[in-house]
Amino acid sequence: MSPRLLATGLLAAAAFALPLCAAAADPAPRQRASAPQAKPTDKKAKAAAAKTSAAKRKPAAAAAAKKVSHPSPAPRETYAGRPEAMRFAQEVAERRGLDAAWTRRALSEARPLAIVQRLMQPAPPGTRKNWAAYRSRFIDRVRIEGGLRFWQENRAALQKAEAEYGVPAEMIVGIIGVETLYGRHMGDFRVIDALATLAFDHPPQHPRAAERAEYFRGELEQFLSTQHRRGLDPLEPLGSFAGAQGLPQFMPTSWVRWAVDFDGDGRVDLRNSAADAIGSVASYFKGHGWQTGMPTHYPVSFDADHLDLDALLAPDILPTFNVASFAAKGAVLDGAAQGHAGPLALVELQNGEGLPTYVAGTENFYVVTRYNQSSYYAMAVIELGRAVAEQLGR
Repeated sequence: MSPRLLATGLLAAAAFALPLCAAAADPAPRQRASAPQAKPTDKKAKAAAAKTSAAKRKPAAAAAAKKVSHPSPAPRETYAGRPEAMRFAQEVAERRGLDAAWTRRALSEARPLAIVQRLMQPAPPGTRKNWAAYRSRFIDRVRIEGGLRFWQENRAALQKAEAEYGVPAEMIVGIIGVETLYGRHMGDFRVIDALATLAFDHPPQHPRAAERAEYFRGELEQFLSTQHRRGLDPLEPLGSFAGAQGLPQFMPTSWVRWAVDFDGDGRVDLRNSAADAIGSVASYFKGHGWQTGMPTHYPVSFDADHLDLDALLAPDILPTFNVASFAAKGAVLDGAAQGHAGPLALVELQNGEGLPTYVAGTENFYVVTRYNQSSYYAMAVIELGRAVAEQLGR
């Protein structure tokens, strides 16, 4: 992910595969009815029955007493005892002109989350990417139908965003669908916990662990500053395991830079206002260089006699080649692509053990990867938006 966000789209997709909890799948067995008891008929029998009943009650009472005497669970660890976290809170207050007692108190309530560390770990070495499998997680009936409803319910806001920012409605619908399934999966981690964990306990196995930890410290600083200045509780906001929030999953710095009050109610609400989310995604795209009317990518084939695949892939997804240099290295474009005026990139999408998929990415394709630095993510967003548009009959 860029200095924007780590998408929750994959996390949301994985959630569909989780089994039902055992309690729901296997209800508790019914107790058998006991045989009827004969009633005592004389005083001796009654006394014997009472003695037996008391004897039965003693172990139960002892067990209950034992349960009550169990110590309560130890309180969960927080960052209150971490000197580097408390120094950070003090420094943030000094840099931002905030109440130092408030920043220290807020961060002292943050908790390190082991699950966040696990989710942030890179894939095991040798793991092959698979575009077909990745695509199937996002281009499915549930998301297409959800996107259709979202488009129909928010048609006016989508038209307004397209008119003001030049970003097609299908791109906005694709982003929000991949990110949160149109608001169904916005994350249930406390943002302050997620950001603090990744700022101070980022998994060291990550190849850019130090760089990523520094990035998350910046996001944590912005989050604390925003909550303080708005007079909001820093412990309340919920989001993804990376600290992204709302329908479009904006990180704190993106919220400050690109979020807009698109419904005109005087405040930015990316969690409850679809209009604000729509306008903010369009604002983000425009701010990162979206060019109205430019395609995101073109089909590409290869001239085997002139193909220099290593040179074509060397710049990765950064548009670098003009049409002539693209062709000179063996990449063949057809139709409208031959008249493309800007630079292009050869985008490779691996398919496990199968042959890769290739497209010629434009500067607008690159803009989509500024939302999440993955060509697989960008293609999923583009194809979901197109699928929804086709259903809508555009």
